[in-house]
Amino acid sequence: MMSERILVTGMGIISGLGYGKQATLDALCSKHSGIGKMKYLQTIHNYYPVSEVPMSDAEMMDSLGISSQTIITRTPLLGIMALKEAFIEAYLDKERPRRIAFINGTTVGGMEKSEQYYPDFQNTEAYIAAHDCGTSCEAIAEYFDGFDMITTISTACSSAANAIILGANLLKTGRVDVAIVGGTECLSKFHLNGFSTLMILDKEACKPFDAKRVGLNLGEGAAYLVLEKEQHAKQRGVQPICILSGYANTCDAYHQTASSPDGQGAYLAMHNALEDAHLHPHDIDYINAHGTGTQNNDLSEGTAIMRVFNDNIPPVSSTKSFTGHTTSAAGSVESIISILALLHNFIPANLNFNNPMPELSFCPVKDTLTKKMQHVLTNSFGFGGNDSACIFSKID
Repeated sequence: MMSERILVTGMGIISGLGYGKQATLDALCSKHSGIGKMKYLQTIHNYYPVSEVPMSDAEMMDSLGISSQTIITRTPLLGIMALKEAFIEAYLDKERPRRIAFINGTTVGGMEKSEQYYPDFQNTEAYIAAHDCGTSCEAIAEYFDGFDMITTISTACSSAANAIILGANLLKTGRVDVAIVGGTECLSKFHLNGFSTLMILDKEACKPFDAKRVGLNLGEGAAYLVLEKEQHAKQRGVQPICILSGYANTCDAYHQTASSPDGQGAYLAMHNALEDAHLHPHDIDYINAHGTGTQNNDLSEGTAIMRVFNDNIPPVSSTKSFTGHTTSAAGSVESIISILALLHNFIPANLNFNNPMPELSFCPVKDTLTKKMQHVLTNSFGFGGNDSACIFSKID
Protein backbone atom coordinates (compact mmCIF):
# COMPACT_ATOMS: atom_id res chain seq x y z
CA MET A 1 0.00 0.00 0.00
CA MET A 2 1.46 3.35 -1.06
CA SER A 3 1.69 6.09 1.57
CA GLU A 4 -0.18 9.36 1.21
CA ARG A 5 1.48 11.75 -1.23
CA ILE A 6 3.67 14.59 0.02
CA LEU A 7 2.78 17.86 -1.71
CA VAL A 8 4.65 21.11 -2.14
CA THR A 9 2.19 23.89 -1.27
CA GLY A 10 4.50 26.91 -1.05
CA MET A 11 7.89 28.05 -2.33
CA GLY A 12 10.15 31.03 -1.74
CA ILE A 13 13.58 31.86 -3.12
CA ILE A 14 16.25 34.55 -3.18
CA SER A 15 19.59 34.30 -4.96
CA GLY A 16 21.91 36.22 -7.21
CA LEU A 17 19.11 36.04 -9.80
CA GLY A 18 16.94 38.29 -7.62
CA TYR A 19 14.12 37.97 -5.13
CA GLY A 20 11.25 35.61 -5.73
CA LYS A 21 10.13 32.88 -8.08
CA GLN A 22 9.23 35.24 -10.93
CA ALA A 23 12.63 36.93 -10.97
CA THR A 24 14.25 33.48 -10.91
CA LEU A 25 12.09 32.22 -13.77
CA ASP A 26 12.72 35.34 -15.85
CA ALA A 27 16.50 35.02 -15.42
CA LEU A 28 16.47 31.32 -16.33
CA CYS A 29 14.37 31.89 -19.45
CA SER A 30 16.48 34.85 -20.61
CA LYS A 31 19.76 33.06 -19.77
CA HIS A 32 20.78 35.91 -17.48
CA SER A 33 23.37 34.72 -14.96
CA GLY A 34 23.70 36.22 -11.49
CA ILE A 35 27.46 35.63 -11.45
CA GLY A 36 29.56 38.78 -11.54
CA LYS A 37 31.94 41.06 -9.70
CA MET A 38 31.98 40.90 -5.90
CA LYS A 39 30.13 43.77 -4.20
CA TYR A 40 29.16 43.00 -0.61
CA LEU A 41 31.73 40.51 0.68
CA GLN A 42 34.77 42.39 1.98
CA THR A 43 37.93 40.47 1.04
CA ILE A 44 41.27 41.07 -0.65
CA HIS A 45 40.41 38.15 -2.96
CA ASN A 46 37.78 40.19 -4.79
CA TYR A 47 39.01 39.00 -8.18
CA TYR A 48 36.88 35.87 -7.87
CA PRO A 49 33.46 36.17 -9.54
CA VAL A 50 30.55 35.30 -7.25
CA SER A 51 26.77 35.34 -7.29
CA GLU A 52 25.57 37.71 -4.57
CA VAL A 53 22.00 38.54 -3.63
CA PRO A 54 21.56 42.10 -4.99
CA MET A 55 20.57 43.59 -1.62
CA SER A 56 22.61 44.84 1.30
CA ASP A 57 21.85 43.76 4.87
CA ALA A 58 20.39 47.20 5.56
CA GLU A 59 18.11 46.98 2.51
CA MET A 60 16.82 43.56 3.56
CA MET A 61 16.23 44.72 7.14
CA ASP A 62 14.31 47.75 5.90
CA SER A 63 12.22 45.58 3.53
CA LEU A 64 11.39 43.19 6.38
CA GLY A 65 10.65 45.91 8.94
CA ILE A 66 13.54 44.85 11.18
CA SER A 67 15.04 47.61 13.30
CA SER A 68 18.55 48.71 12.37
CA GLN A 69 19.46 48.17 16.05
CA THR A 70 18.64 44.45 15.85
CA ILE A 71 21.58 42.05 16.03
CA ILE A 72 21.06 39.80 13.02
CA THR A 73 23.41 38.40 10.39
CA ARG A 74 23.08 38.00 6.62
CA THR A 75 22.31 34.28 6.60
CA PRO A 76 19.00 34.56 8.53
CA LEU A 77 18.09 37.74 6.63
CA LEU A 78 18.27 35.80 3.36
CA GLY A 79 16.26 33.02 4.99
CA ILE A 80 13.52 35.36 6.17
CA MET A 81 13.22 36.94 2.73
CA ALA A 82 12.77 33.55 1.04
CA LEU A 83 10.48 32.09 3.69
CA LYS A 84 8.19 35.11 3.55
CA GLU A 85 7.35 34.32 -0.08
CA ALA A 86 6.72 30.65 0.72
CA PHE A 87 4.57 31.59 3.72
CA ILE A 88 2.27 33.73 1.59
CA GLU A 89 1.90 31.16 -1.20
CA ALA A 90 1.03 28.38 1.29
CA TYR A 91 -1.45 30.67 3.13
CA LEU A 92 0.47 30.19 6.36
CA ASP A 93 0.22 33.94 6.89
CA LYS A 94 -3.59 33.58 6.97
CA GLU A 95 -3.96 30.34 8.88
CA ARG A 96 -1.37 28.71 11.12
CA PRO A 97 -1.91 24.95 11.41
CA ARG A 98 -0.58 23.35 14.55
CA ARG A 99 2.47 21.10 14.54
CA ILE A 100 4.69 22.96 12.06
CA ALA A 101 8.33 21.92 11.75
CA PHE A 102 10.99 24.31 10.48
CA ILE A 103 14.05 22.45 9.20
CA ASN A 104 16.85 24.71 8.06
CA GLY A 105 20.07 23.77 6.31
CA THR A 106 23.10 26.02 6.79
CA THR A 107 26.81 25.79 7.50
CA VAL A 108 28.37 29.23 7.96
CA GLY A 109 25.55 30.65 10.09
CA GLY A 110 26.58 34.13 11.25
CA MET A 111 30.22 33.57 10.41
CA GLU A 112 30.45 36.52 8.03
CA LYS A 113 29.88 38.88 10.99
CA SER A 114 32.25 36.93 13.23
CA GLU A 115 34.96 37.43 10.63
CA GLN A 116 34.37 41.18 10.63
CA TYR A 117 34.05 41.75 14.36
CA TYR A 118 36.15 39.11 16.07
CA PRO A 119 39.14 41.44 16.58
CA ASP A 120 36.78 43.70 18.55
CA PHE A 121 35.21 40.79 20.40
CA GLN A 122 34.83 42.61 23.71
CA ASN A 123 32.77 45.36 22.10
CA THR A 124 30.72 43.17 19.73
CA GLU A 125 29.98 40.09 21.77
CA ALA A 126 26.39 40.00 20.47
CA TYR A 127 27.58 39.36 16.92
CA ILE A 128 29.88 36.59 18.11
CA ALA A 129 26.92 35.03 19.89
CA ALA A 130 25.07 35.01 16.56
CA HIS A 131 27.82 32.94 14.96
CA ASP A 132 26.47 29.39 15.19
CA CYS A 133 24.10 27.75 12.73
CA GLY A 134 21.35 27.17 15.29
CA THR A 135 21.15 30.87 16.10
CA SER A 136 20.43 31.63 12.43
CA CYS A 137 17.64 29.06 12.44
CA GLU A 138 16.17 30.51 15.64
CA ALA A 139 16.32 34.07 14.25
CA ILE A 140 14.27 33.05 11.22
CA ALA A 141 11.74 31.18 13.37
CA GLU A 142 11.44 34.14 15.74
CA TYR A 143 10.55 36.48 12.87
CA PHE A 144 7.58 34.20 12.08
CA ASP A 145 6.58 33.92 15.77
CA GLY A 146 8.10 30.49 16.23
CA PHE A 147 7.25 26.95 15.19
CA ASP A 148 6.40 23.77 17.05
CA MET A 149 9.70 22.19 16.10
CA ILE A 150 12.90 23.73 14.76
CA THR A 151 16.17 22.06 13.89
CA THR A 152 19.28 22.77 11.85
CA ILE A 153 20.98 20.45 9.38
CA SER A 154 24.62 21.02 8.48
CA THR A 155 25.92 18.50 5.95
CA ALA A 156 27.70 21.05 3.75
CA CYS A 157 26.34 21.20 0.19
CA SER A 158 23.60 18.60 0.75
CA SER A 159 22.16 20.41 3.82
CA ALA A 160 19.02 21.86 2.24
CA ALA A 161 18.25 18.65 0.34
CA ASN A 162 18.55 16.72 3.59
CA ALA A 163 16.21 19.22 5.23
CA ILE A 164 13.65 18.35 2.54
CA ILE A 165 14.13 14.65 3.24
CA LEU A 166 13.82 15.03 7.02
CA GLY A 167 10.67 17.13 6.64
CA ALA A 168 9.07 14.54 4.37
CA ASN A 169 9.91 11.77 6.83
CA LEU A 170 8.38 13.74 9.71
CA LEU A 171 5.19 14.09 7.68
CA LYS A 172 5.11 10.42 6.74
CA THR A 173 5.47 9.34 10.36
CA GLY A 174 2.72 11.73 11.46
CA ARG A 175 4.92 13.76 13.78
CA VAL A 176 4.02 17.09 12.16
CA ASP A 177 1.28 18.45 9.92
CA VAL A 178 3.40 20.91 7.92
CA ALA A 179 7.14 20.92 7.27
CA ILE A 180 8.93 24.07 6.14
CA VAL A 181 12.19 22.86 4.65
CA GLY A 182 15.20 24.31 2.86
CA GLY A 183 18.32 26.25 3.55
CA THR A 184 20.08 29.59 3.63
CA GLU A 185 23.71 30.59 3.21
CA CYS A 186 25.53 33.87 2.77
CA LEU A 187 29.01 34.32 1.38
CA SER A 188 31.87 34.55 3.83
CA LYS A 189 35.65 34.76 3.75
CA PHE A 190 35.64 31.28 5.30
CA HIS A 191 33.83 30.04 2.19
CA LEU A 192 36.08 31.84 -0.23
CA ASN A 193 39.36 31.01 1.45
CA GLY A 194 38.38 27.40 2.05
CA PHE A 195 37.45 26.67 -1.55
CA SER A 196 40.48 28.64 -2.73
CA THR A 197 42.71 26.45 -0.59
CA LEU A 198 41.17 23.40 -2.27
CA MET A 199 42.11 25.08 -5.59
CA ILE A 200 38.61 24.64 -7.03
CA LEU A 201 37.55 28.26 -7.64
CA ASP A 202 37.32 29.58 -11.20
CA LYS A 203 38.48 33.16 -11.82
CA GLU A 204 36.02 33.30 -14.71
CA ALA A 205 32.40 32.20 -15.05
CA CYS A 206 32.15 28.49 -14.22
CA LYS A 207 31.70 25.89 -16.98
CA PRO A 208 29.94 22.80 -15.57
CA PHE A 209 30.52 19.58 -17.52
CA ASP A 210 32.94 21.30 -19.90
CA ALA A 211 36.20 19.53 -20.74
CA LYS A 212 38.03 22.80 -19.96
CA ARG A 213 36.28 23.42 -16.64
CA VAL A 214 38.47 24.91 -13.93
CA GLY A 215 36.26 25.10 -10.85
CA LEU A 216 33.21 26.66 -9.26
CA ASN A 217 31.88 30.14 -8.54
CA LEU A 218 30.49 30.66 -5.06
CA GLY A 219 27.00 32.00 -4.58
CA GLU A 220 24.61 32.86 -1.77
CA GLY A 221 20.89 32.57 -1.33
CA ALA A 222 18.00 30.92 0.43
CA ALA A 223 15.01 28.83 -0.58
CA TYR A 224 12.22 27.04 1.26
CA LEU A 225 9.45 24.64 0.36
CA VAL A 226 6.29 24.07 2.36
CA LEU A 227 5.44 20.36 2.48
CA GLU A 228 2.28 18.68 3.70
CA LYS A 229 0.31 15.52 3.10
CA GLU A 230 -2.32 15.62 0.40
CA GLN A 231 -5.31 15.27 2.76
CA HIS A 232 -4.04 18.02 5.03
CA ALA A 233 -3.59 20.37 2.08
CA LYS A 234 -7.16 19.61 0.95
CA GLN A 235 -8.50 20.33 4.42
CA ARG A 236 -6.75 23.70 4.42
CA GLY A 237 -7.98 24.47 0.91
CA VAL A 238 -4.47 25.25 -0.33
CA GLN A 239 -3.60 24.73 -3.98
CA PRO A 240 -0.80 22.14 -4.42
CA ILE A 241 2.17 23.03 -6.62
CA CYS A 242 3.66 19.60 -7.26
CA ILE A 243 4.48 16.29 -5.59
CA LEU A 244 7.68 15.36 -3.77
CA SER A 245 7.52 11.86 -5.21
CA GLY A 246 10.86 10.40 -4.15
CA TYR A 247 14.11 11.08 -2.37
CA ALA A 248 17.21 9.41 -0.96
CA ASN A 249 20.34 10.22 0.98
CA THR A 250 23.49 8.10 0.92
CA CYS A 251 27.06 8.49 2.11
CA ASP A 252 29.91 6.66 0.41
CA ALA A 253 32.48 8.26 2.75
CA TYR A 254 35.11 7.97 0.02
CA HIS A 255 37.07 11.11 0.94
CA GLN A 256 36.74 14.15 3.18
CA THR A 257 36.19 16.51 0.23
CA ALA A 258 36.42 14.53 -3.04
CA SER A 259 33.71 12.50 -4.77
CA SER A 260 34.40 8.84 -5.53
CA PRO A 261 35.74 8.11 -9.06
CA ASP A 262 32.88 5.70 -9.82
CA GLY A 263 30.26 8.06 -8.36
CA GLN A 264 28.99 5.37 -6.01
CA GLY A 265 27.31 7.74 -3.56
CA ALA A 266 25.69 9.75 -6.35
CA TYR A 267 24.62 6.55 -8.11
CA LEU A 268 22.95 5.19 -4.97
CA ALA A 269 21.22 8.50 -4.22
CA MET A 270 19.63 8.65 -7.69
CA HIS A 271 18.89 4.91 -7.83
CA ASN A 272 17.26 4.89 -4.39
CA ALA A 273 15.26 8.04 -5.09
CA LEU A 274 13.83 6.39 -8.20
CA GLU A 275 12.88 3.33 -6.17
CA ASP A 276 11.28 5.51 -3.50
CA ALA A 277 9.21 7.25 -6.19
CA HIS A 278 8.28 3.91 -7.83
CA LEU A 279 9.71 5.27 -11.08
CA HIS A 280 12.05 3.91 -13.74
CA PRO A 281 15.02 5.83 -15.15
CA HIS A 282 13.17 6.46 -18.42
CA ASP A 283 10.43 8.30 -16.48
CA ILE A 284 12.77 11.19 -15.61
CA ASP A 285 12.42 14.11 -18.01
CA TYR A 286 15.22 16.32 -16.67
CA ILE A 287 18.19 16.06 -14.32
CA ASN A 288 19.18 19.23 -12.49
CA ALA A 289 22.76 18.18 -11.78
CA HIS A 290 24.88 19.13 -8.80
CA GLY A 291 27.33 20.20 -11.53
CA THR A 292 29.80 22.37 -9.64
CA GLY A 293 32.23 22.82 -12.53
CA THR A 294 35.10 21.15 -10.70
CA GLN A 295 37.21 18.45 -12.31
CA ASN A 296 36.26 15.90 -9.66
CA ASN A 297 32.54 16.48 -9.22
CA ASP A 298 31.51 16.66 -12.86
CA LEU A 299 33.34 13.49 -13.81
CA SER A 300 32.07 11.59 -10.77
CA GLU A 301 28.48 12.77 -11.18
CA GLY A 302 28.54 12.22 -14.92
CA THR A 303 29.78 8.68 -14.38
CA ALA A 304 26.97 8.06 -11.87
CA ILE A 305 24.36 9.42 -14.30
CA MET A 306 25.59 7.03 -16.99
CA ARG A 307 25.42 4.13 -14.52
CA VAL A 308 21.80 4.93 -13.60
CA PHE A 309 20.41 5.89 -17.01
CA ASN A 310 22.64 3.85 -19.36
CA ASP A 311 21.83 4.77 -22.97
CA ASN A 312 18.66 6.74 -22.15
CA ILE A 313 20.06 9.80 -20.38
CA PRO A 314 17.48 12.60 -20.12
CA PRO A 315 18.45 16.26 -20.62
CA VAL A 316 20.98 17.36 -18.01
CA SER A 317 22.05 20.83 -16.93
CA SER A 318 23.68 22.55 -14.00
CA THR A 319 22.07 25.82 -12.95
CA LYS A 320 25.08 26.73 -10.82
CA SER A 321 26.17 28.59 -13.94
CA PHE A 322 23.26 30.94 -13.05
CA THR A 323 23.32 31.08 -9.25
CA GLY A 324 26.84 30.03 -8.38
CA HIS A 325 27.27 27.30 -5.79
CA THR A 326 25.03 28.34 -2.91
CA THR A 327 26.54 25.52 -0.82
CA SER A 328 24.19 24.62 2.06
CA ALA A 329 21.23 26.31 0.32
CA ALA A 330 21.89 24.61 -3.03
CA GLY A 331 19.50 21.70 -2.47
CA SER A 332 16.45 23.92 -1.99
CA VAL A 333 17.51 26.65 -4.44
CA GLU A 334 17.89 24.04 -7.16
CA SER A 335 14.75 22.18 -6.10
CA ILE A 336 12.72 25.32 -6.71
CA ILE A 337 14.50 25.91 -10.02
CA SER A 338 13.69 22.30 -10.97
CA ILE A 339 10.04 22.77 -10.00
CA LEU A 340 9.82 25.98 -12.07
CA ALA A 341 11.24 24.04 -15.03
CA LEU A 342 8.74 21.24 -14.41
CA LEU A 343 5.74 23.57 -14.24
CA HIS A 344 6.76 25.67 -17.24
CA ASN A 345 8.00 22.77 -19.38
CA PHE A 346 11.52 23.94 -20.13
CA ILE A 347 15.09 22.77 -19.51
CA PRO A 348 17.36 25.56 -18.19
CA ALA A 349 20.55 26.03 -20.15
CA ASN A 350 23.93 24.86 -18.87
CA LEU A 351 25.64 28.20 -19.45
CA ASN A 352 29.23 28.49 -20.72
CA PHE A 353 29.39 24.92 -22.03
CA ASN A 354 31.42 24.47 -25.23
CA ASN A 355 33.67 21.41 -25.01
CA PRO A 356 32.28 17.89 -24.41
CA MET A 357 33.96 15.78 -21.75
CA PRO A 358 35.48 12.77 -23.54
CA GLU A 359 34.77 10.54 -20.52
CA LEU A 360 31.01 11.10 -20.72
CA SER A 361 28.47 9.76 -23.22
CA PHE A 362 26.28 12.87 -22.91
CA CYS A 363 26.55 16.64 -23.07
CA PRO A 364 24.55 19.08 -20.95
CA VAL A 365 21.82 21.18 -22.51
CA LYS A 366 23.58 24.26 -23.91
CA ASP A 367 20.51 26.32 -24.80
CA THR A 368 17.10 26.57 -23.18
CA LEU A 369 15.00 23.65 -24.35
CA THR A 370 11.20 23.42 -24.42
CA LYS A 371 9.97 20.03 -23.27
CA LYS A 372 6.76 18.74 -21.74
CA MET A 373 7.67 17.16 -18.42
CA GLN A 374 6.21 15.00 -15.68
CA HIS A 375 9.16 14.13 -13.41
CA VAL A 376 12.41 15.97 -12.63
CA LEU A 377 15.36 14.86 -10.51
CA THR A 378 17.75 17.19 -8.70
CA ASN A 379 21.08 16.25 -7.12
CA SER A 380 22.89 17.76 -4.14
CA PHE A 381 26.21 16.32 -3.06
CA GLY A 382 28.19 17.30 0.02
CA PHE A 383 31.65 16.78 1.42
CA GLY A 384 32.37 13.33 2.79
CA GLY A 385 30.22 11.74 0.08
CA ASN A 386 26.95 12.85 1.71
CA ASP A 387 24.80 12.66 -1.43
CA SER A 388 21.09 13.36 -1.83
CA ALA A 389 18.61 13.27 -4.69
CA CYS A 390 15.00 14.47 -4.81
CA ILE A 391 12.33 13.85 -7.45
CA PHE A 392 9.43 16.23 -8.06
CA SER A 393 6.39 15.34 -10.16
CA LYS A 394 3.42 17.18 -11.63
CA ILE A 395 0.01 16.77 -10.03
CA ASP A 396 -2.04 14.24 -12.00
